[in-house]
Formats: sequence, structure tokens, C-alpha cells
Amino acid sequence: MSNPSADVSVRIAWSDDAEAIAAIQARAWATSYAGLVPAAGDLREADFAQLWRDALTHPADARHRALVALERNRVVGFAITTPATDPDCDPVTDGELMEFTVDAEERGKGHGSRLLQAAVDTMVADRFTRAVIWLVADDDDLRTFLTEAGWGADSAHRTLDLDGTGSTQVRQVRLHTSLA
Repeated sequence: MSNPSADVSVRIAWSDDAEAIAAIQARAWATSYAGLVPAAGDLREADFAQLWRDALTHPADARHRALVALERNRVVGFAITTPATDPDCDPVTDGELMEFTVDAEERGKGHGSRLLQAAVDTMVADRFTRAVIWLVADDDDLRTFLTEAGWGADSAHRTLDLDGTGSTQVRQVRLHTSLA
């Protein structure tokens, strides 16, 4: 007897997905930035939902894409692809995986692999030949996931000033992969 497989997929995000994406982002940020941003645990889905709705209905660039990972019709993760904005990148040939988040309770089920492959396929379709992603320097889980998928560090790093005062800073490292 075989086990039925879950109905899983990845698709372009719709404006109706804004609340679900916002909920995943709020939970992820509360964990990722806990201890860095005092109010990280107080982030609310409503703080993100309208921003997502606007971004999904009026993208900044024709190559700015939002993808969602689904289990049945439930959003379990999201990714954003866009032309790379770093000064040492070429926005014509370099794409950026600007956001890549799978809900913590949904990890280990293949959603991340499907979402990453769909993001890479999207960047290839947009004729990018290289992709970059910035991640929090101590996010070992995401770094391991990406390096196992063929991404590597390119020695670029930066420090983000989250509150504008210099007292709340996040160190990030950049990974890259060839799309050719």
C-alpha cells in the first residue's frame, strides 16, 4: 500500500496571499531578530500585510517576482527574486534572492527545496546568469541549506543599521551561485 503524497506546489504570489506572507514574515522576523531588535517579538502580521499587498499588485520592476510555496492551498513559504542592487553586481545579469522564508513549522518537508528551485528557474527565465542572497551571518541553518544546494560565500559582507542609531546592527554575508 502506498502513502498518498501531499498536494504541494510553488506559484507566483497573488495579492490575496498578502496576509499569509505577512504572517510567515512576522513569525520569521520575531525569531531571526530576537535579541537584536527589542520589539521583534511584538511584530504583527497587520504591520506587513498592506506592504505586501502593494508590492504584489505594483512590483517595482518587471523582473521583481514573489513566489509562494503551497501545501494544498495554504501558503507555507515565500521567496522574492529581483535584479541585484549591490554596487558590484550587474542588474542585467545578476539576480537577487531578496527574501527566502519557509515557515518554521513547515521545514523539512521539501517546501524549501521546491521554493528554491522555482526561484532559480524564475531568475533563469528572467535571463540572469548569477544569483546572490544576503543572510544574517549567524543563520547557520539557511547557510547550510543553501551551500548544500550549490551556493557559496563570495567574501562580501555588510552590517545593517536596523534602527538608524547604530545601536542595533545585523551582520550579513552574501552567497552566490551561477545560473548558467
